Amino acid sequence: MDRILKRTPLIDGHNDWAEALTEKAGDARWTLDLNRLDPETYDTDIERLRAGRVGGQFWSVYVSASLPEVQQVKDTLDQIDLVKRLALRYPQHFTMATTAAQVRAAHRTGRIASLIGAEGGGQIDESLSVLRAYHDLGVGYLTLTHFKTISWADSATDDPKNGGLTDFGRKVVREMNRLGMLVDLSHVSEGVMRDALAASRAPVIFSHSSARALANHTRNVSDDILKLVAKNGGVVMVNFAPQYVSEPRRLWGAAKMGEEARLKTLFTGEPDKAKAGIDAWLKANPEPHATLAQVADHIEHIARVAGHDNVGLGGDYDGVASLPDGLGGVETYPALFVELIRRGWSDADLARLAGGNILRVMEGAEAVAKGMAGELPATGKP
Repeated sequence: MDRILKRTPLIDGHNDWAEALTEKAGDARWTLDLNRLDPETYDTDIERLRAGRVGGQFWSVYVSASLPEVQQVKDTLDQIDLVKRLALRYPQHFTMATTAAQVRAAHRTGRIASLIGAEGGGQIDESLSVLRAYHDLGVGYLTLTHFKTISWADSATDDPKNGGLTDFGRKVVREMNRLGMLVDLSHVSEGVMRDALAASRAPVIFSHSSARALANHTRNVSDDILKLVAKNGGVVMVNFAPQYVSEPRRLWGAAKMGEEARLKTLFTGEPDKAKAGIDAWLKANPEPHATLAQVADHIEHIARVAGHDNVGLGGDYDGVASLPDGLGGVETYPALFVELIRRGWSDADLARLAGGNILRVMEGAEAVAKGMAGELPATGKP
């Protein structure tokens, strides 16, 4: 593994550390010592990133899709500032990067390339000007939706209203292609996946999604879409969240939500009784654990269906309530590589998984942007 990661940086597509610091540390996030943090509170710190051999990280600048979109813009700017502060406070460990060449240069100097991804189309507040401003601030991808459907794109976890992408949504994709931003299709409906894949001139990404054939969650990627991703030249970066990795865990989560709703109705105005009821249910129905081996199964499935050129890693660290056994923090990537080596993965395929595929996608998006340099910026509203 060491010989692979000396040549190719390990690049993760999605980590919510910035939002976790904002939520849990408040104003202390600007000055908190990030070298070593409580592993019961955070999945990420500098020591564990180093132990995990991380060479590049797309830091998510996530804000809640429930907020008014204009507020989402302000909070996104705050998150961008926080990510940039990492490189300012710890220049020996982090350096900001927006291109594949910059990621490779950071890797040669032993620093972690810090990239930025905005996690939800609501964060542009229906404004292509805001999208362009994010790009100028170093945002490398936009996830077209989060958990809520927006005016121009349907979410995987909300009722569809648009039938996929609207005309404005296609303008967003076109403008991202022109800018060289990666189109991220995690969180979107299958209709949006199809529309974006048809509209994009550049390879797309799924920054943190797994295989729907193994865990039938709408957040995951079906085999039909995986085949389209292969034709597009994109990459699906596998999510570690248990509900997207383990089908028994997904079904348990749905049953738990149903029981909570039943008890809330049964004991309206009596929250203590409802809580006692769910506590009893949890005792009788313990949460199934996802495992490192199941994550490896998703990686292998995507590699079989889409190809070894089209799979990557998007752990979703500090963005989920629990993690698979064996993958409890950013220090555990080597254990995943050991499992894949045990399964017979070659050095070349592991290098593609680690970072080679996302670097190729970035270079593809950069080439498309160069080819569109003479085109005028898109305009318009939904």
